[in-house]
Amino acid sequence: MNIDRTVFAFAGVVTLIGLALGLFFHPYWFAINAFVGLNMLQAAFTGFCPLAMILKRLGLKPGMAFA
Repeated sequence: MNIDRTVFAFAGVVTLIGLALGLFFHPYWFAINAFVGLNMLQAAFTGFCPLAMILKRLGLKPGMAFA
């Protein structure tokens, strides 16, 4: 698995967790989804992704998005 797929999988899991927490416990948990969405939006324009930087240091191979 490369960095791109790992970042997208992590974002998807965190989004689903935030959705479940917001539906079953308290609507404030939807802020997690807003944070993930804003981070993905800024990464699309700036290319800066903290998780991608961490995964690169751990030795994962970059894909096309985070080369």
